Amino acid sequence: MIRSTHLLALSLLGVLAACSRESSIQQTHAASAAATMTVPSLPGAEVTDSPSVDSLPAMTVHKSPSCGCCGLWVDHAKRAGFSVSVVSMNDLNPLKVAMGVPVGGGSCHTAVVGGYFIEGHVPAADIQRLLTEKPKARGLTVPGMVLGSPGMEAPAGEVQPYTVYLVDLDGKSTPFSHHNR
Repeated sequence: MIRSTHLLALSLLGVLAACSRESSIQQTHAASAAATMTVPSLPGAEVTDSPSVDSLPAMTVHKSPSCGCCGLWVDHAKRAGFSVSVVSMNDLNPLKVAMGVPVGGGSCHTAVVGGYFIEGHVPAADIQRLLTEKPKARGLTVPGMVLGSPGMEAPAGEVQPYTVYLVDLDGKSTPFSHHNR
């Protein structure tokens, strides 16, 4: 009998495989509920920088070297005025666990900005709202890879409705914004 956690894991694996070559998925929540996020030092990470922008905090995006949609999302963040450093690494799971990305809330890249994690294809306007409102939370997530979200644009302009979730310090996710087109 296959347990529901195994089905969830298999579903997430299918979503992530479409974007990168990572084969493992996150299995646990981080135990820490600290409001300030720090990025652990991970071996084998390659960092590249873009010019800084004074009005927004610097953002670090962790992604697989083979992920094309991650690069498109980085371009979206840069166009919105973020100074972005990119860290290419083969296994993002230790970072996701350390940052407190909830099981089932993962995607193909994890950004860190202003003490928050940004998981997946979150629109820049939602990140700017998060940084303005400064809720006591771990970060924002768009689970999976939603067609039409930033970095996942379709040639015909097709957009699937999706929700951006706010993950609080206890790991609970609540809707932060809804996007229909």
